[in-house]
Amino acid sequence: MKLTHRILLPVSICSLTLIGLPGCNGASVDEKKVPDSTVTEEHPRSEAALSDNQVKVEAPDANAKTDQGYGLARHTDKMAQSPIDIVSDKADKSDKEKVSFVFHSDIDAAQNLGHTIELECKDGSTCILNGKVYTSKQFHFHTPSEHMVDGMTYPLEMHMVNSFIDSAGKMHNLVVAILFKMGPENAFIKEFLDKVPSKDGEKNPLDAKGVKLADLTPEFTENGAKSCFTYDGSLTTPPFSENVHWVIMKHIVDASEEQIATIEKLEGNNARHVQAINDRIVYSH
Repeated sequence: MKLTHRILLPVSICSLTLIGLPGCNGASVDEKKVPDSTVTEEHPRSEAALSDNQVKVEAPDANAKTDQGYGLARHTDKMAQSPIDIVSDKADKSDKEKVSFVFHSDIDAAQNLGHTIELECKDGSTCILNGKVYTSKQFHFHTPSEHMVDGMTYPLEMHMVNSFIDSAGKMHNLVVAILFKMGPENAFIKEFLDKVPSKDGEKNPLDAKGVKLADLTPEFTENGAKSCFTYDGSLTTPPFSENVHWVIMKHIVDASEEQIATIEKLEGNNARHVQAINDRIVYSH
């Protein structure tokens, strides 16, 4: 998950209420775990020494991706880093508190940041979690997914970034993560994908009624119920601040092979490695 300093701009108002209840109503997935990379004579291992689990980034924008943290080692001296591999059988189901949030989010611009695609929210967009109002900042994507569930990596993950500043001036971030699997075309992604600039750093305005979050979220709101995992973690790009409350939706959303490939072509591999859970608790709602 990455956070930028410029955010908030226009598009279609979407008002959404989600109530979290125990149980998972997610789609079944038959994807296989991503295999380990292999070394062949055609692609010999680099002689350069890499630290534990470090990614050797060789793409044209390698420096930018390294700066963003996607090529850094998994181990740090911090104890609450993200993303993580969520082991569903070990998630704590004793927390019976309902998780509810309401989005009033308007999207008004699509930007190619080189390392990710970002949809900017109009000023005044909000997300309300259990009665606390957060400012909706932006939505962006990771290919492949940053979070894993039971060791499974998905081809695409979307982060809905929201923030709240308390009375002491401390920043708190709420990030709702949605995982995608390959399947039918996704209506929400279709509304903006061909409008994303192909050149790094460029931004295109979006039709005020053309991109509707409501075309994505109904899958989570059948009978007003949703199911998710929650835990406390960090930003997944520098400065890796440990001030993020994560909501990982259990329901896996479909996107077409072409849509996923297009996003991946625009942003490349921008997923940080999973981090140690340490003594944190992952809750299952």
